Amino acid sequence: MATKNESQLNSIIGEGSVFEGKFYINGSLQIDGRFEGEIRTKDQVIIGELGKVKTDISAKKVIIGGTLIGNIDAEDEVTLQSTGRVLGNIKAPKINIEEGVVVQGEISVSAGQKKGVTSIIEESFDAGPKMEDMISREVKMQTEKKVAPPDARAEE
Repeated sequence: MATKNESQLNSIIGEGSVFEGKFYINGSLQIDGRFEGEIRTKDQVIIGELGKVKTDISAKKVIIGGTLIGNIDAEDEVTLQSTGRVLGNIKAPKINIEEGVVVQGEISVSAGQKKGVTSIIEESFDAGPKMEDMISREVKMQTEKKVAPPDARAEE
């Protein structure tokens, strides 16, 4: 079962319980039962091994040990435990994925950068050497070899 970390766990949907609706909480939430609706917290959401959840989650930290159908938008970190199953997109600065996890969706990891992930990757790619630069250097070197100073030609 997913376990509580350093944040204060103040709400639990226990094993065998079913909850539908909006859940806006101050503190952390652990779900070991079934939940459908909407979750918002500035703290942590934990879906235990037996948890079955259908919602989009917006939280500081998310731990998935059970099943989630929905998207995750985490401010700090997402941990997908070996028993975790996710059908949805995941967006976070850091994602931990254990062996055995099953995920289908788009995963976006920003490493805490403020820029969009696409911009970060494109800028990194553009910073490297380009084919045009390599060709220009090669042409310049070939041209310099052909136009050698007159003294160099006399020695040949």
